[in-house]
Amino acid sequence: MKEIIIISVGGSLIFPDEIDAGFLKNFKNLILKHVKKGKRFALMCGGGKICRRYQSAAKKLTKLSGEDIDWLGINVTIMNAQFIRTIFNRLAFPKVVTNPTEKINFREKILVASGWRPGCSTDYDAALLAKNLKVKKLVNLTNVDYIYDKDPNKFKDAKKIKEISWKEFRGLLPKKWNPGLNVPFDPIAAKKAEKLKLEVAILNGKNIKNLDKYLDNKKFIGTRIS
Repeated sequence: MKEIIIISVGGSLIFPDEIDAGFLKNFKNLILKHVKKGKRFALMCGGGKICRRYQSAAKKLTKLSGEDIDWLGINVTIMNAQFIRTIFNRLAFPKVVTNPTEKINFREKILVASGWRPGCSTDYDAALLAKNLKVKKLVNLTNVDYIYDKDPNKFKDAKKIKEISWKEFRGLLPKKWNPGLNVPFDPIAAKKAEKLKLEVAILNGKNIKNLDKYLDNKKFIGTRIS
């Protein structure tokens, strides 16, 4: 079997305010370019901004549990994943994988997966998928170039981080998961990734050329956690 690369695609890249056809066209072309080089891909789709809008609106209309809010998010990721699977058509595994721990007879070039259970984000599901597919590297596409030591939108002196250990990274995160939490890699997922000894690269998904460099094992802009 050829090399499998897991890419977690943030929902805000797929659907920021409306479907981003420009990003998706470039992303598809890049994946197909590397498929021709012999790589295979597992794409984990997040929920993103539209997910948080559903959650915010629902909370204004009725009293919801954390699990209710999580299920809203999970179903948004399923819709996003179905959309991405359709884009790759016959090259893709014939169904969206909603359980990253199930036995997957994956022979196609591309597999597309979504959220699974309440209590975590698709970051955690991507880590479980990596374990299932025996993959030790994971790419997490977000809307930032690097992880910072504090929120760069609030602190002008925030410093970018190029390399960081899981222990150090987990120290920057909240201790618990909250539905709609917006961090580069959620705390539950970080704990699991550390246990699995995964290497995770955080990249800005909008920079397709940079992702291309990473996939070619060249120097890239982003943060490596290991």
